[in-house]
Amino acid sequence: MLAAVPSPTSLVKRLLVGRPFRSDRLQHTLLPKRIALPVFASDPMSSVAYAPEQMFLALSVAGIGAYAFGPGIGLFVVVLMLAVVASYRQNVRAYQSGGGDYEVAAVNHGQRYGLIAASALLVDYVFLVSVSISAAAANIGALVPVVNQHKVLFAVAAVAVLAGMNLRGVKESGKTFAIPTYAFVIGILGLIVIGLYRIYVQGTEVRAASAEFELVAEEQHLLGVGLAFLVLRAFASGAATLTGVEAVANAVPAFRQPKGRNAATTLLWMGLLATAMFLGLTALTMRTGVKVAEDPAGQLVGAPEGYVQQTLVAQVAAAVFERFPPGFWYVVAATGLILVLAANTAFNGFPVLGSRLAQDRYLPRQLHTRGDRLAFSNGILLLAGFATVLIVVFSASEARLIQLYIVGVFVSFVLSQSGMLRHWSRLLRHERGRTARRRMRRSQLINGFGLALTSVVLVIVVATKFTQGAWIAIAAMVVFYLVMLAVRRHYDHVASELEPPDDHPILPARNHAVVLVSKLHLPALRALACARATRPDTLTAVTVNVDEADTRALQKEWERRDVPLPLTVVDSPYREITKPIVDYVKQLRRKRPRDVVTVFIPQYVLGRWWEHLLHNQSALRIRSRLMYEPGVMVTSVPYQLKSSELKDLADLDRRLATGISRRVDEAEEATTAWSSDLERTPAHW
Repeated sequence: MLAAVPSPTSLVKRLLVGRPFRSDRLQHTLLPKRIALPVFASDPMSSVAYAPEQMFLALSVAGIGAYAFGPGIGLFVVVLMLAVVASYRQNVRAYQSGGGDYEVAAVNHGQRYGLIAASALLVDYVFLVSVSISAAAANIGALVPVVNQHKVLFAVAAVAVLAGMNLRGVKESGKTFAIPTYAFVIGILGLIVIGLYRIYVQGTEVRAASAEFELVAEEQHLLGVGLAFLVLRAFASGAATLTGVEAVANAVPAFRQPKGRNAATTLLWMGLLATAMFLGLTALTMRTGVKVAEDPAGQLVGAPEGYVQQTLVAQVAAAVFERFPPGFWYVVAATGLILVLAANTAFNGFPVLGSRLAQDRYLPRQLHTRGDRLAFSNGILLLAGFATVLIVVFSASEARLIQLYIVGVFVSFVLSQSGMLRHWSRLLRHERGRTARRRMRRSQLINGFGLALTSVVLVIVVATKFTQGAWIAIAAMVVFYLVMLAVRRHYDHVASELEPPDDHPILPARNHAVVLVSKLHLPALRALACARATRPDTLTAVTVNVDEADTRALQKEWERRDVPLPLTVVDSPYREITKPIVDYVKQLRRKRPRDVVTVFIPQYVLGRWWEHLLHNQSALRIRSRLMYEPGVMVTSVPYQLKSSELKDLADLDRRLATGISRRVDEAEEATTAWSSDLERTPAHW
């Protein structure tokens, strides 16, 4: 017996993804808090690497004087972050199925509002990957200039690597990402502590290289409404720190028990770390005199010719570690790496949400199933594809992509928090215990405060960023929403068509079997025997007359072997095969509308890919065409050639693992029935 030889595709898949997991291993893939933090919270923690920079870039339009608003804006961002984190701690305790904002909005406001939240989250996850990878390219470019020259290529490659790592499974990818995430947190907190120590304890003058430049305003004499609008725009840019908070709510099923409490604890850790890093970087930016401009060539007076503006983190690190270059290299490298890995938040949130939507029949069912490693492989690949398109279209520009970024997340924030208010109100109507009511009232106040803040921020974000690209995000949300409605409508229509009637089904009056024959060889004889074994009411062999000589030879061989069945010859003046057969079957159906026609098609089973090129695919074409005819059943009768013994059946079994035993049993029963019938047929044919 020949051993199964794995195909090249199977070998590559096992090398990249690993060996498949059994379904009962799902419990072993659940995450402890120390791993869940870098997996699901790396985005809000890593966003401190670009959110303060975007805030100061927005203020730079009004010149250096507008930087004075930076600390105040930073404090408002921190208050908003803590309010949202506190609100989502209530969410994850109340809803633990993994639907997140979608489930909260759908249960408490109705399915349409749930779909709005879901479309906002799906769009936000796609932008999250694009923004994080583009920001990583900008930071790594501070150390490796070649990355700046090929940002798009680097970003696309990074998305592919992330997708491949996530296809290996959530727990395995989490262990891989844990070290870089914690290295980034240690690096940024160390940068802040050392910088503040040098400034306030040692009294050292820590100045960035750009502190010596003069920042010129793009718009002179910006006062009144214009200045207020600018400050609001800077606040909206700083609010990008909050993106990714909702991912924990979508990923509650991935936590170990008790899921709700572990998810809430992870949210608390994430909020405290993110706010500490955001405030620290904002303070160091002000103390070191870092200047960043939307138009460095026009706004930075005194900059040397050919000056390349580095990221805010890189400039602060260069100032703090001016006498210790390894510290600068560590911070910049860790920042670039965490920004790449921050996209992993979306790679865990998007597939889980997509699976839940597919379960509710709003997305294709393929997104609901898990892959070999118990990850939602189709969702991972779909997200990687969308993000790659955005990166290429926007040339991996962080400044352009971030304008599209935070609209979706604040839409989901608002719908989620308003849904939670309804949730607590509904429970309070039936709860009589004083302690439980007090706890619910406290949660209701927290969610109400979160709703008020996120609603204001949503208005600010839409007003300040709409013309800068936020309209693209809103349009994408509308497209996702309409697509999900269309998918659900399709599934509902299919379900209504497949719904059996209340009365008993009417059995077909008769069954007419038709066996397609081109030559009287072993596959044709097997098909004839199988057709006879089904005991149809009528049985006819049909051949298409494409070549007169071949047809006459078949008729002579038919008579010589004394086959006890009539052979019907269908003429084909234009040498077609498929159409004459379909017309013949249609004619049978027209004569007897209540009857069923079963067409048996003999088919070779080949083992080598190149052998398929040497045989025409007429059987496939005929089968595909007849499947659209009502009242017609098509049965393929395979005949295995010797080359099929070399086929990697082990790989085929893995792909058809579900139900394979049942199919084998059915095949054995059918073979036994055919064998008993064949024993009664003449031995000479």
